[in-house]
Amino acid sequence: METVSIDKTQGWKNVLKIIIPYFLTVGIFQLIGYYFAGLDILNYKTNQQTTKQTFVVVFFSFLGTILIIWIFRKYVDRESFRSLGFDKKFISNDLLIGILFGFFIMLLGFTSLILTKQIIFLAFQFRLGEFILSVGLFIFIAISEELILRGYILSNLMTSFNKYIALIISSVIFSLMHGANPDFNLLSMIGLFVAGLFFGLAYIYTKSLWFPIALHFSWNFFQGTIFGFNVSGKDTYSFIVTKENSFTIWNGGNFGFEGSILSILFQFFAIAIVFRIFKNRLASKKLVESNGQSSS
Repeated sequence: METVSIDKTQGWKNVLKIIIPYFLTVGIFQLIGYYFAGLDILNYKTNQQTTKQTFVVVFFSFLGTILIIWIFRKYVDRESFRSLGFDKKFISNDLLIGILFGFFIMLLGFTSLILTKQIIFLAFQFRLGEFILSVGLFIFIAISEELILRGYILSNLMTSFNKYIALIISSVIFSLMHGANPDFNLLSMIGLFVAGLFFGLAYIYTKSLWFPIALHFSWNFFQGTIFGFNVSGKDTYSFIVTKENSFTIWNGGNFGFEGSILSILFQFFAIAIVFRIFKNRLASKKLVESNGQSSS
């Protein structure tokens, strides 16, 4: 019987191939978004964006991400877009678990910082329009970043490297992609790297994007919109208004809670739980498949 050789270098080569087209395509779509949002493209760094304007720009970035990944998935990988991780099995379960994980980590962080007076509660401010836009904003961010980082980059790297090496590389890329964000520093870089491990761990066992997308959305939404932290250095509308007594390694300062030591500690604890949940699911799946084969 003739064996078919598999080119294990193709995965990392595909990752290299998509980098420039990805940034060019998303960059063009962002410029279109700036135009429709009424922002000055030539002075984008000094623009004070409203939530609506940010939503428009992020939506166009999302469209650009979908387009370039669809093109590469179809014509470079020669696989279906759905195979990136959109299997319907476990969808409701994974979405729920992802949202709960993000909520409880941010709730623990917020409560800990309030009790230790690292941050001070000021007021509640509920604005329905801002709230709805924030939900959409963070949904598009979560889908876009998980599609490129976990769906495309991590999945391709796993065909070339050991799954844990692939996870580490994709997490480094995830961290460095935020390098241009305001107040990015060594601690926030480490925090984002650990977040990349957190988001990607379930994917390496399930090849499903539902949990990472839900967790990513929940992480950003509860961090920014509900509990009032900056999100990756960016100030957004928040239901709870707080202020820091001072910027410390415990509260993350202007970068937000995810740039704090406390966040990193909570994430490692959550990673251990996620590892058990999805490793056990994989083991159960293999057991069912082996029983099915033995009975046939």
